[in-house]
Amino acid sequence: MKRPAQVLLLVLCGLGLLHVSLFTDLSLRYVKEGLRPLLVVSGVLLLALGLLDAASGLGRGRRSGRSDSGGRSDNSGRSDSSDHGGHDEHATDGDHATDNERTTDGEHGSQGHEGHGHDHSATPRVAWLLFLPALSLLLFAPPALGAYTAARQAPTVVKEQQRFDPLPRTSPVPMTLTGFTTRVRQDHAGDIRGRVIRMSGFVTPDKRGGGWQLTRIIFSCCAADAQTVLVRVHGRPAPAADTWVAVTGTWHPGGTLGTSSAPAALDARTVERITRPVNAYTDDLPLNPTR
Repeated sequence: MKRPAQVLLLVLCGLGLLHVSLFTDLSLRYVKEGLRPLLVVSGVLLLALGLLDAASGLGRGRRSGRSDSGGRSDNSGRSDSSDHGGHDEHATDGDHATDNERTTDGEHGSQGHEGHGHDHSATPRVAWLLFLPALSLLLFAPPALGAYTAARQAPTVVKEQQRFDPLPRTSPVPMTLTGFTTRVRQDHAGDIRGRVIRMSGFVTPDKRGGGWQLTRIIFSCCAADAQTVLVRVHGRPAPAADTWVAVTGTWHPGGTLGTSSAPAALDARTVERITRPVNAYTDDLPLNPTR
């Protein structure tokens, strides 16, 4: 990869990072909100390095041009010593022998160097593939994680919780999917029984039947450590996969409430389509329903 291409790659990577983190919300598909400033800083540094490298290359080119011009002037002003008789036209046989030996040794050395291995000074052609992710950040964004990922990932195991505060008297009670699952499987008081709950997430179809799954994908840091929380929904037909919905309903009985045998499931009363949130990879409370 030539130097101009390396400079172009740095500039494209810098612009791509700034595009997804500073001018759009696309970075939230890959990292948590708190890491966005680091992406902005990285984009600025890459862009600055590319521009500085380009400027230094132009400076070296100008200096090289001036040096070549001066060298040609000096050579033209020199006199050839052979024109003034300073060179002995009759070289000795020993001198010729020495010159021939040096030439022969040089040729053998060159052939020997070329005969062993390959020249590893050039950048491999595969390096050009680095332009693909740089261009993708500028021209098109990879799709967000959704139902396809959730259907192929094991649900997150909820953390153990010893104490639960009483549920508010409001109805429906807004809850996160994690909070609902924790209450169902660990709250021995069973306060969630009979209460109307409201949660939001996207739809993950379930080919096994018996309902569909309300889903949230949560980033601890970035897409590489994404975790999935699922709540099965009964009583309503499944909307299209990846559709964001708010579901209102009551706990679907099964097993022993407050133990791991209790299903994280809901008997839905209403299912409303909602707009996909900007920061979708969190387990947030649902927004209040519009009246």
